[in-house]
Amino acid sequence: MSAPHTPWPLARHYRTPVTTIRGRTFAWGTRTYIMGIINVTPDSFSGDGIGENPQAAAALATRFQAEGADIIDLGAESSRPGAEELHPAEELRRLLPCLRAVRAATDLPLSVDTYHPTVAEAALANGADCINDIWGLRRDPDMAAIVARAGAHLVAMHNQRGRPVHDVATDISAGFEATLTIAAQAHIPPERIILDPGFGFGWTPEQNLEILRRLPELWKYQLPLLIGTSRKSTIGYILDAPVNERLEGTAATVAFGIAAGADIVRVHDVRAMVRVARVTDAIARANWRHQPPQ
Repeated sequence: MSAPHTPWPLARHYRTPVTTIRGRTFAWGTRTYIMGIINVTPDSFSGDGIGENPQAAAALATRFQAEGADIIDLGAESSRPGAEELHPAEELRRLLPCLRAVRAATDLPLSVDTYHPTVAEAALANGADCINDIWGLRRDPDMAAIVARAGAHLVAMHNQRGRPVHDVATDISAGFEATLTIAAQAHIPPERIILDPGFGFGWTPEQNLEILRRLPELWKYQLPLLIGTSRKSTIGYILDAPVNERLEGTAATVAFGIAAGADIVRVHDVRAMVRVARVTDAIARANWRHQPPQ
């Protein structure tokens, strides 16, 4: 006889339990959503940059959709430590042809990874639905107004680079509070905001792992949480493995992050991480729908 069902103890509460992006429903807390990464850069840390190739970008987007991605994130500037900052005009030259090609190839919501307001404005005018700002609106005061005016969604990341570390969760909370203040002043509704604690951005490997352990401390904002651990150097440090041998390590961080409350995982390997998320959801969220083996 099976034991009675016991609800998972890490129940989340959200200000807005359901969000709609480009006609697709994101019911927070019911399952994990997958954000597939398309780097239209020549110098991506992960080795997957496709460069300025709209056809390759469109093909990758089509593949990600078939593999189960829920949203696609395009970036034209590498955010790896020490990467050269692009002029917005160069970023747009790389981005827009690929963005347009991806928009024509898929009906998935599209996010653009940029912290330049002029790039964000052009991206939103060319089919993007969301801006993924690695500085959480704190780099340029014009970014919030552009997101608000477009009625776009926002992934706001806390970036610890250049800031002293006192306590991981406290520092992230301070960053989120600054971001949410800016967003409120610009009249960006909370239901359009997703928070990212910034794994890999200004932290030691040990601190990055602490971020995952302490994700439940960030539930207090009652907003969806995104984590981006895929192929990052902390995994390479633990496994002593190059970037192309970090799939299992990424899977471990994704599974733990989901169990700790992540709602979206930003990943390079969509097919594998869809499967990781499905099994982890079955455990952590008691969300299991039987599907015969393929």
